[in-house]
Amino acid sequence: MNALKKILLSLLITGFITSMMSSCANIIPPSGGPRDSLPPRLLFALPGDSAVNTSPALITMNFDEYVTLQNINENLIVSPTIKNMPQVDARLRVVTVRIKDSLDPNTTYSLNFGTALRDVNESNILKDFTYVFSTGKTIDNYSYSGRVLLAEKGKTDSTLIVILHKNLHDSAIVKERPRYYARINGKGEFSFNNLSAGSFRVYVLPNDFTRKYDDSTKLFAFRSLPLIVSDSTTPDTLYAYQEFKETPKAVKQAVVLDKSGKEDKRLRYISSLEGSQQDLLSSLKLEFKRPIRLADSSAIVFADSSYHKLSGYTLSLDTTKTVLSIGYSWKELNHFRLVLPKESITDTAGITLPKTDTIKFSTKRESDYGSIKLRFSRLNLTRNPVLQFIQSDNLVESVPLTSYEFSRKLFRQGTYEMRILYDTNRNGIWDPGSFNKIKKQPEIVQLIAKPLNVKANWDNEVTIELQ
Repeated sequence: MNALKKILLSLLITGFITSMMSSCANIIPPSGGPRDSLPPRLLFALPGDSAVNTSPALITMNFDEYVTLQNINENLIVSPTIKNMPQVDARLRVVTVRIKDSLDPNTTYSLNFGTALRDVNESNILKDFTYVFSTGKTIDNYSYSGRVLLAEKGKTDSTLIVILHKNLHDSAIVKERPRYYARINGKGEFSFNNLSAGSFRVYVLPNDFTRKYDDSTKLFAFRSLPLIVSDSTTPDTLYAYQEFKETPKAVKQAVVLDKSGKEDKRLRYISSLEGSQQDLLSSLKLEFKRPIRLADSSAIVFADSSYHKLSGYTLSLDTTKTVLSIGYSWKELNHFRLVLPKESITDTAGITLPKTDTIKFSTKRESDYGSIKLRFSRLNLTRNPVLQFIQSDNLVESVPLTSYEFSRKLFRQGTYEMRILYDTNRNGIWDPGSFNKIKKQPEIVQLIAKPLNVKANWDNEVTIELQ
């Protein structure tokens, strides 16, 4: 009986221990709490933030957690600007700023850290943290804000900066370091704080090394009149433009080799046909690798599928002499033949086509296109509006608007960005501004927020609310 009790007791102890071990294996340790999503917080600084009557060579800032700095030289903006950038270091919870320059008397200075200052653990950014002090008796608190748009596109560019010059002469933006400058955010907005009262010239430039208007191919904007900073200063919209476009570098054509490994100098082209189909709304284009001339245009045959010659078509070369266009009033589902005799086209060296070519093609169906009807609200017809259709940042078509509606029976399917050009001089194209000579502002283009999606074989009707 005692042996049986011992066996039962042993089984009970074993079961208890097994149960405890199983239970312990399923215990979940306590979590570390929610993820830290708060940026560092300034506890105190020496001199104190917004201190007056101080001209510090060393600034010490103490934060509530360990901090680090990223790309401080690209982020830090000292306003007004000084000759040498301060030396900025972060160690544990302390950021130190060593100023090497002598500071101007009776001046409010601000240090904007942009996105440089963040905590160590989670990299939470203390965005646009700004420390302010004054070498005089008071802190200047005037402000100036606004927005910058690209005049030609109606879009924003956050790589630009807005510059203020105390010197009101035009030469300041060419020769001098800016007194103040501010970044532009993704919405095109900018703001200046802690400005002193007075008059300034306002400019926009890329945030490059010089921060000067030393190249007329740079994006640039200017305020026509001096800015008067006071309690009643109102926001501005500035329009940036390139007075002259950069000349694209010539692309060296790759050498094509024939089967023997020698350079293939034969005259070749590619057509604009989509497969073997011709667009109803454009010319047929043949693009050559080298400039050409029409040695005998009368020998080129444009015909129907039975090789009956057609009339009413045009042949033309573009300004580069590399694109031959065949214009015609295309109708749907018609079949054509274009015969290019070997000697009819040559390049400047007299090289002809390798052989007589015959291009067989047909036109698309009207059902491959959609119709569009656009209705405009708040359109100012007195400003000579021109509707622009854009694809892949390329201008597809411009249409002067003379009423509040625009319709087209056939329009290529696809998604289009739309803009309104306010064509001041009525020449149908966007014109840039000019600063150095006549102080002319650029023509303005307004971006329409919602793109146009044209579906094939569909009546696409859209109402556009302009701001």
